[in-house]
Parts: sequence; C-alpha cells; structure tokens
Amino acid sequence: MSIRIIVIDDDAVACEFLQEALRRADYDVDICTSARDVLKGDLSRYDLVISDIRMPDMDGLQLLRRIHQQWPALPVILMTAYGSLESTMEALQLGAWDYISKPFSPEAIRNMVKKVLGMRELQRHRSQGSPAEKEEPRFIGSSATMVEFYKQLVRVADAWASVLIEGESGTGKELTARSLHQLSSRRDKPFVVVHCGAIPDNLLESELFGYEKGAFTGADHSHRGLLESAEAGTIFLDEITEMSTALQGKLLRFMQNGEVRHLGGHEVRRIQVRVVAAANRNIDEETASDRFRADLLYRFVVRLHMPALREHKEDLPQLMESLLKKMGYPTVRISDEAMECLMAYNWPGNVRELENVLQQTLLLSPFLIILPEHLPERMRLKTPAGGKESALTPLEGAERDQILQALKTTDWNQSRAAAFLGIDRKTLRARIQRYGFVREESN
Repeated sequence: MSIRIIVIDDDAVACEFLQEALRRADYDVDICTSARDVLKGDLSRYDLVISDIRMPDMDGLQLLRRIHQQWPALPVILMTAYGSLESTMEALQLGAWDYISKPFSPEAIRNMVKKVLGMRELQRHRSQGSPAEKEEPRFIGSSATMVEFYKQLVRVADAWASVLIEGESGTGKELTARSLHQLSSRRDKPFVVVHCGAIPDNLLESELFGYEKGAFTGADHSHRGLLESAEAGTIFLDEITEMSTALQGKLLRFMQNGEVRHLGGHEVRRIQVRVVAAANRNIDEETASDRFRADLLYRFVVRLHMPALREHKEDLPQLMESLLKKMGYPTVRISDEAMECLMAYNWPGNVRELENVLQQTLLLSPFLIILPEHLPERMRLKTPAGGKESALTPLEGAERDQILQALKTTDWNQSRAAAFLGIDRKTLRARIQRYGFVREESN
C-alpha cells in the first residue's frame, strides 16, 4: 500500500511543486488550496499532512489544532516563508511533527517526509506491536572491569553468606542482588525487596519481624513479617544505612541466630534467609561516625563493590544499544560525534542517568540518529577535537555536526550528502571549506 500525503497551501503553484516533488519519491499526493475544505473530509485515510501556515481562510496553526483534536496520531509538517522562533515553538507545542521554512529544495522536503514517516512507524510499532516478553534484568558490558565483577558475583552467588553491595547511586545494586539470587540454587524461592529509606523506622521493624494482634494501635490482626516471607530465599535490604542503630541491633541478632519473634508475641521461630544489603552511603564513614554498627558490618561476610559507569566507559555503546532496544527504538543510532560527547562525560548518576538521558533525547529529538545537539547541554563537548575553543554559535555547531555526519554516512560523496541535507552542492562545498573538514584517509 502506497503512502498517502495531502498538501494544503493557498498558492496553487506551491501545491503543484510539492505534489511533483513527492510523487518523484513514489508518494501518492493530493493537494488542496483551502484548510476549511480539507476538514470537510476524513483525513484518517492519509499518512501525512503538509500545510502552509499563512492562509487566508484558516491558517496552518488553526488547522493543526483541529487535526490534533480529531486525528491525534496523524503527523503534520508545517511550512512558511515567515519563519520565526515564536511560530516554530507554537507549532511544535501544538503537536506539529516538524517545521520547514520556504524556500526549500525538493530534496529537503523529501528528506523531511522520509524522516517524519520513519518516526511515525517507530511510534506505531511501539503502540500497536506485540508487547516484548519481559526479560530478567541482566548486566550489560564486556570490559575488564565488569568481567572481574562478574567473576566475584559467580563465586559468592550460591553461598548462604550475607553480602553487602556497595556503590554509587544508579550503578545497579538491586540488579546485583537479584543476580545473586538468580545464580543461586535458591532461585525458585522468594526474593523479597525492602527499601529501608522509604519506610519510617517504627513501621520498618513491624514490617521486617511481623506483629501480633493488639501489639500496637491499629494492629487488628496478626501480620507475618518480610523476613518470614523470604524464608529459604533472599531478602534484599536496600539503603540499609537509613536504618536506625536500634533496629540495626535487632537485625544483628537475627543474623546471628536466625530467630524471629513478632512484636507483641512470645513465640520464637527459627528461619533460614540469606541477607543481602546495599549501602547508599560510604559504610566505613558511617561506621566511624557511629551511625552504623560495626558489629553488624562484620556480619556481612562478603562486600561487593559495584563499579561506577566512569570506571568502564568502554561498555557505553553496548549499554546504549541495549537500552534503546528496551525502550522500543532499536533502529535509532548514535552518531560518532554524539558518542564522543557521551564518552567524555563523567556520569555521576551512572546507568540510571544514562537511561534518563536517552529517554529525554528520544522525546525531544525527531531524528533516527542522535547527534550532539540532541544531548543535554552538560554533555556537549565545549571544544572541538583539536582542543581549541570553538567560536561557533550553538546553531552553527549543530549545522557543522549535521554536515559532518552526512558526509560520513555517504562516504564523503558530496552529491549524495547535499541531497541528504537538502542543500545544493555549491552550498555544501562552501560549508566544508568554512568548517575546515578534511576527509580522513583510511589505512
């Protein structure tokens, strides 16, 4: 089935120009010189709307509002000879998929249509496609740092020894705990997660150890604690440094003898549970400051350090590929220049920050390839590869990166690169000279 496009412009000559330009790309194109007349029909039969903004009976922004109300999934490209930042922002806020200023070349509009239709297919795949099978969380990375970490994980996985996982926020401490459980012979037994920092201390004790009816106001029934719920399996105590020293003492007694007694009760029950904990603060500093009990610290037989992302940046490409696939964008790619920016960044938020950055970039960028200008400002390189401070404006820098990427994509074929960018070869050659591009010869 061919792609159907409708073009709306009060200038009949402009309509015919676009119709011819897009038919050369094998699109089925209808034209109309009135926005009001277009709305009398059913636009759901079209795959794309291209509309001028300045029209006498109803302008393009008004048309966009009506389309967004009646056919919210229908992509719209707006065009105008009076481009401004204000009109661009309003168009995008109202739901336009892209915006092009007149005059433009046939190649430019064909490239924009191709890009918008590509993004539409991605969105359709995510909304209508079969939901992906839920995969068990797993580590991504083949660097020497991560390989050494995997070795430690495997060595201790099947033991009953208690484990303390240390590392910065966002490194994947809960994933480590789950991996310890899944790699053990207890994988079919319960895995119970307790976020110590999210539960008030007085409630945390009753949640961990359980309580009898009448133990405190509101206890109108007996309650089995989380430690009992994890019997024969693993309990993961996240942010254990948020636990009060008094409750740490009670946890210590359980780790010493495996005995549980409900609050308000007298019966003592012995259970076997593997305790895995994660520290969100420096545990040695907390112990030295008497905010964490040293005797409880010594109950953790194994201390695993989760590497920060900056310690294994060589895993970034693999991590990003996996995250893009997980988010439903397996065909989106990272340009070499954008990857250079990401590799130079220090990643204080680790893998969690990386996932956040990708979500933000995919939301704000309508492109199938991520370029440096699509990344958050803090991640863009402040200097060019040669190390000299750049005198380019942000817009010039974005243009430079787009042109360089087009040249690399087309193997430095200037005719194809110019067509890809929607400019003529003369303009491209001028830009190449201006930005000092020199093709790197392959060895």
